[in-house]
Amino acid sequence: MKTICDIYKSSKISDMYLYVVKQDGLTRVPEPLMEKFGKAVHAMTLVLTPERELANADIDKVLASMTENGYYLQMPQEKEEYMQEVNKANSKLNKL
Repeated sequence: MKTICDIYKSSKISDMYLYVVKQDGLTRVPEPLMEKFGKAVHAMTLVLTPERELANADIDKVLASMTENGYYLQMPQEKEEYMQEVNKANSKLNKL
């Protein structure tokens, strides 16, 4: 099964993306989500298959959500590890 997918970047939230079936566009994305998402800036078009690997999303979840809901929302990755390193560095500075 191949799905032609358009990927849009949020104008409001860094690293938030919407994957949609190209032929449907943004028509199946709920209005409240679009309000929070902001202006949808086209990032790329991909052909998705179950065998394809995505950098920041599980292909099976993406395809299932696009089939079921008409879209997949990719949220920004957690910055927890980075923040732990910053806190560790700050705690060393406080001891000086």
